[in-house]
Amino acid sequence: MGTAPQRAPQGPAAILIGPPGAGKTTIGRRLAKVLRVEFLDIDEEIERREGRTIPQIFAGDGEPAFRAIEERVVADVVAAHNGVVSLGGGAVLAEGTRELLRSHQVVYLELTEEEGIRRTVGTARPLLKGDDPAAAYRALMARRTPIYRELATIRVSTVGRAPGSVVRQVQRRLKDTAPARVRRSPWPLLPAVLRTSTKNRSE
Repeated sequence: MGTAPQRAPQGPAAILIGPPGAGKTTIGRRLAKVLRVEFLDIDEEIERREGRTIPQIFAGDGEPAFRAIEERVVADVVAAHNGVVSLGGGAVLAEGTRELLRSHQVVYLELTEEEGIRRTVGTARPLLKGDDPAAAYRALMARRTPIYRELATIRVSTVGRAPGSVVRQVQRRLKDTAPARVRRSPWPLLPAVLRTSTKNRSE
């Protein structure tokens, strides 16, 4: 078993990864507030830069084009953002992103297949559309779960737990909290018409 990666001195206080429905955005916002740093959601940043929603990008350009955009945005954000960052569930599929994350504090929010399917039913996630969303979700989990586990420096289950409980556990397990970090907000707010909701995710 290899040595767990260590977070670089500079960069995000925490990068959240996990499957669709794990609560990365909800937990990320709360964690950032507790750590007194800014929060940035990669899907929201993609929409801000592209001027389109995630489903529009998938529909117009296809998944490979979206993943290329996503990889570039992740690299930009990780290099410049010192707060909490949440990644789309499929961002870890890019080899460049995986290599980048190995030098940072990565929090894997764990979720069972059953709970994930329950939480994502009826949402507009492009990769879960079709005749059998449950089967699509299981296929995503089969492919991605080993990657999440390999990249994680911290693993926390979100099943059957309130967001506050998850945040407290993540905070306890983080090696570095953020009191000494310079608080800043270099990322413009996303226009309200494009602001990502739980029904408008890349995952």
